[in-house]
Amino acid sequence: MATPEKIYFMRVALGVIGGIIAGFAIAPEFDHGTSVGIALAIAVALFGVSIGVSRSMSKGLSKELRKKAGYDGLVPFIFMNIVFMVLVYTALHQPPILR
Repeated sequence: MATPEKIYFMRVALGVIGGIIAGFAIAPEFDHGTSVGIALAIAVALFGVSIGVSRSMSKGLSKELRKKAGYDGLVPFIFMNIVFMVLVYTALHQPPILR
């Protein structure tokens, strides 16, 4: 049986993974709208996966805890997604500082 903490940290890990994927997927040639669309599509897809996983992980929990587990960890998911997307994108596309 999963605890709400495991679901929370699973969602944090998926936010990190989604940010890394988005950082690699976005190219400097893309315009702003395309970049935002790619980042949002990756985040929504991984959050959908996390909802399915959290529902299967919370089968043995009470109804109140199952309802909470559905969206527990949403803010850290979004935060980690954005942070790692920016870090990976910057690391990949930063011009060399020293020449």
